[in-house]
Amino acid sequence: MQQQMDLLADLTTPQREAVTFQDGPMLVLAGPGSGKTRVITHRIAYLISQGVKPGNILAITFTNKAAQEMRQRVQALSAPPGSTICTFHSLAARLLREFADRAGLARDFSIYDEADQKSALRQVLKLCEMDSQNYPPRRVLTHISKWKNKFITPELLNPDELDFFDNRVALIYKAYQGYLHSNVALDFDDLLMRLALLLRDDQEFRDQLNSRYRYILVDEYQDTNSCQYQIARGLALNHSNLVVTGDPDQSIYGWRGADIGNILAFEEDYPQAYIVRLEENFRSTPEVLTLADQIIKANYRRKDKQLFTVKSSGPPCELVEYYDEKEEAQGMVRWIQQCRHESLQYRDLAVFYRVNSMSRALEEALRRDRIPYQIVRGIEFFQRREIKDLLAYLRLLINPSDQVALRRIINQPTRGIGNTTVNRLFDHCQSTGLDIQLVLADPEQVATLKSTAKSRVKKFSELIRHLQEQADNSVSQIVQLVYEKSGLARFYDEEKNEDAVNNVNELCNSAALYENESPDPSLADYLQQIALISDTDAYDDQAGCVNLMTLHAAKGLEFPAVLIVGVEDGLIPHSRRDEGENDIEEERRLLFVGLTRAQEKLTLSYARNRMQQGSKKACIPSRFVRNIPSLVCHTSEYDYSFDDDSNDFSNLDSDDSSAQDWESNPDDDILSFNSLARGQLIRHPSLGVGRIQKLSLVRDNPKAEVQFRSGLRRTLYLKYAHLEPLDPRDD
Repeated sequence: MQQQMDLLADLTTPQREAVTFQDGPMLVLAGPGSGKTRVITHRIAYLISQGVKPGNILAITFTNKAAQEMRQRVQALSAPPGSTICTFHSLAARLLREFADRAGLARDFSIYDEADQKSALRQVLKLCEMDSQNYPPRRVLTHISKWKNKFITPELLNPDELDFFDNRVALIYKAYQGYLHSNVALDFDDLLMRLALLLRDDQEFRDQLNSRYRYILVDEYQDTNSCQYQIARGLALNHSNLVVTGDPDQSIYGWRGADIGNILAFEEDYPQAYIVRLEENFRSTPEVLTLADQIIKANYRRKDKQLFTVKSSGPPCELVEYYDEKEEAQGMVRWIQQCRHESLQYRDLAVFYRVNSMSRALEEALRRDRIPYQIVRGIEFFQRREIKDLLAYLRLLINPSDQVALRRIINQPTRGIGNTTVNRLFDHCQSTGLDIQLVLADPEQVATLKSTAKSRVKKFSELIRHLQEQADNSVSQIVQLVYEKSGLARFYDEEKNEDAVNNVNELCNSAALYENESPDPSLADYLQQIALISDTDAYDDQAGCVNLMTLHAAKGLEFPAVLIVGVEDGLIPHSRRDEGENDIEEERRLLFVGLTRAQEKLTLSYARNRMQQGSKKACIPSRFVRNIPSLVCHTSEYDYSFDDDSNDFSNLDSDDSSAQDWESNPDDDILSFNSLARGQLIRHPSLGVGRIQKLSLVRDNPKAEVQFRSGLRRTLYLKYAHLEPLDPRDD
């Protein structure tokens, strides 16, 4: 009883409701920073304190980082171990290996990441005699992914319902699945689709898992796709003990299959569902929440929430205009320096952008000023050549049928086995039906190979067989052994490639760390964890660096100070997503996610000119932030003149009654706007009382430089600033 009281002592009333809810379905609508992870972990500990066996509890989230954090928090609550806390993909991989016979799979299947998929597809295109120029791998894989997310196998595609391109892609899809089968491999979408279909079609399997997992918790439910939706429903079909947490306003993955309708329709799926709203934000200042709310309330597909915070007031949120992306990057440096002056550390600062290509100008500015930074892009490390090479060797030890891995390393480092030899080996496999490992072990049977090639292939086969015999060593030992015995270590030493050596050392460190943290370490499990790494998993909060990342990668993180650059139409919303109201709403949600990462200080910026496809183009601020009362708009500390009329956006908002003409008095050089003039005492809604120091025009767009009593000096667009003239006697 005391343990239960301790678990509930520091929870708010809504949090306590969610934690103590007993059996049945429940929807926890959790706004940003409202403590949903706290609810999930406390609920796990509470259920165990109520007598539920840990092994009967399953919590599913979307990133390894989130799952690891949950496990650590549950452990900190002194809950007994045994609960399953993992991602959708790792759950699917685990269950498909455990029930491989039922799923029609081999236990040691490989998991192909995006690079592996592209490599496999290129081989498939050759087999299909199709040109990758006409059928770009990325585009084809996107089509295939959408079909898989809707449970559409190649056999279910109706040629009469497809256009010419999709018909051809359907043929590629069938050949691609056949290639994966021969490689004993699954891609990310296969993991989810195969588990979802098994839960749907195999009642005995479904009943067994329903009995094992009596209490299901799903985090970030707004980001589930059709397969994940089917998995969650299937696991709880017999008992309906399904608790989902999420926020429709943070659904940002529609472009890769997530369906916001899953969370919006939860009450239709479960009419008896209990609803809890977590509306108190523990993260952000009132200024940040006000801005975020003013932006997101323009969306229609959402559930209303009244976010509030008891945190004290902070600085106003700002929108800064720059001339171009270079000046914006320099503005970022000044922003960082100002934050440091305010006693914030580098690791407290985050810079978000819509697309990865925007980081180039930012990185140049940071390097020029010697500011340490890290780009949070988790999969990048594991895509480096030396890492992919070493991992391919390791994959081949577990799954000898993995042709993608074999093709990558059979001549890496160079051992005289060229593409002609490799193609002849695989041609022989195709004509005879023999497994590639059997052919490698006995290359004499391949009549088209020269004797020197046969000798080299035989030697490579013996190397792989020797390494396979060592595969029972610890994970860190086998990684080091493969690195040395494969010839990679000598190769990088001879190249004097210090970066490659350092990266391999880092991989060895990660293997050792995995062993220390895993209750049952194995090479297969280690490779599985690596295959399922996401961008956010790479964030190191102790790195002592400024953090650069896309808005998508920022999901789930928080920082004392946030700068979002490129807040322009064409970037946010992105031009590729400006095709319908659903796309626009998702882009608005993406900005909302970025805004609500900020704890104390939030700044947005945009450039009036930006290089696009080799030429400078005029830009305007994002439609999402125009006419937002709580946003303080001002220019950079420099004045610019603009010759291109297309840069003039002063008339974008025709309903703005403050957009009137200026009157200029050439005799005393005073510009007036209504009752405003140089020297005028004013009050700003957020910044307080100040005095106008300078008035100027930018293409008929009036702005004022104001010195505030707080010590701040800001250049504000009068159209957006909502300045109130004060009587001089108030001074």
